[in-house]
Amino acid sequence: QVQLVESGGGLVEPGGSLTLSCTASEFTGYYSIGWFRQVPGKEREGVGCFSASDGSSFYAESMKGRATISTDWAANTVYLQMNNLKPDDTGVYFCGAAHFDYGVCWLQHTGYDIWGQGTEVTVSS
Repeated sequence: QVQLVESGGGLVEPGGSLTLSCTASEFTGYYSIGWFRQVPGKEREGVGCFSASDGSSFYAESMKGRATISTDWAANTVYLQMNNLKPDDTGVYFCGAAHFDYGVCWLQHTGYDIWGQGTEVTVSS
């Protein structure tokens, strides 16, 4: 069973940048990786996702132009770089993994069956 570990969260001022990491124990086959944000009392909200089968990525409307997903397969790691952070970006960030169809990844948390423990991001001055 693949295990995921997120890291890189912290406190950042509005307008700042942060890069989160999602490191897997192993990536066998083509996984899709999704990044999600969760705040208390709300469901996990999709931030961006990446399909390893064709290298495609998709981003939530609120993150377009501010987020980039990249990979380092030698390190079994998927990164989420976020720029121009806003207070609304505050939350616990999770990465999820699943085997979806070729070129497919979801911005909805349902369907992802492997999750990390999350890393907390606080955007505040």
